[in-house]
Amino acid sequence: MVSRAPWLAIVGIGEDGVEGLSAAARATIAEASFVVGGERHLALARPLLTGERAAWPSPLADAIPAILARRGSPVTVLASGDPFCFGVGSLLARAIPVAEMRCLPAPSAFSLACARLGWSLAEVAMISFCGRPLEAIRPLLQPRARILALSADGSTPSAVAELLTRWGFGETRITVLEAMGGPNEDCFAFKALTPVHDAIAPLNLMALEVVGGASMPLSPGLDEDWFETDGQITKREVRALTLAALAPHRGERLWDVGAGSGSVGIEWMLRHPSCHAVAVELRADRAARIRRNASALGVPDLEVCHGGAPAALLGLPTPNAVFIGGGAANGVTTEACWTALPKGGRLVINAVTLETERAAMACHSRWGGRLTRIGIERLEPIGTMQGFAPARTVLQYRAVKS
Repeated sequence: MVSRAPWLAIVGIGEDGVEGLSAAARATIAEASFVVGGERHLALARPLLTGERAAWPSPLADAIPAILARRGSPVTVLASGDPFCFGVGSLLARAIPVAEMRCLPAPSAFSLACARLGWSLAEVAMISFCGRPLEAIRPLLQPRARILALSADGSTPSAVAELLTRWGFGETRITVLEAMGGPNEDCFAFKALTPVHDAIAPLNLMALEVVGGASMPLSPGLDEDWFETDGQITKREVRALTLAALAPHRGERLWDVGAGSGSVGIEWMLRHPSCHAVAVELRADRAARIRRNASALGVPDLEVCHGGAPAALLGLPTPNAVFIGGGAANGVTTEACWTALPKGGRLVINAVTLETERAAMACHSRWGGRLTRIGIERLEPIGTMQGFAPARTVLQYRAVKS
């Protein structure tokens, strides 16, 4: 591979424009034959622009061919603050070797907000709503948490406040910081339950101090009350053991086959923001219910595949793990799932009927693995007294593909 000298520069620019740039950053922009940035970035850098310029298209990735076409010539991309903090830097790094680029960052909006508020950047949760559903904030709403959220536009703070109030976090204090670092910088605060009347600048960041509400536990095995369900749901205790058997890792994908209420796929995604899941469900009403559950629990990106296995599995992205909660009695389905798994992939089947138990045992005979009998009992009224009654007995099959 031919080694190339850096030809692409990514320059972070703040609301203070060229005055806030270092001498190296100013020279980089002035010497560029081609400059790409948002309309706001180009306006801020206008005094230095001498070459060809282009505003970002939508989607941003459409600009990559034009940038690559100028490979070897000095090209500068303008970005807000730190380009590798929820910025365009990672998009460019996927298309261009890092050895061919250099980055001159400015302070990120998160750093500026912490400096204004006296918060420790290491102790806050950070999220961007640019291209991300607002419901994704749900898992971050922990007791006394501090959250910094990049806004998508001027309407986002009000929409987030409405969502927090609906979830019972109406007492949460929201501080909106606008145009930080520039001459029009402003800051104001309100409680989520209080309507916002003033116009809010498109460039803003929200700082949340979480109060009230029902915070989601960080452990797997959410109580069934968290889910909308028609009764087709993996029980809490069994679900926790199922997640342990599936053993999610960063960035991995799960197939949740016969998903019911979607609880296993949802909890898989809650383990880490980079985890993906596909919920495969035959019934349309349950597929719709899964989507509602995923949105309410902060993983709206859960993919719902409405259809029956094994036909519905065709064309799905390769899984790292497969959970079969329904349909395991169909040997064609289990075969398709096992075939789709790569080396090191995990297959977990929960059997609650004699038919699925026989199917799980057949899988054990073919592929090895482990069979575990899980018995759960819960305290329930028995007349005027109380006793432990079986809640569910499950035969769990787990195998790792070698």
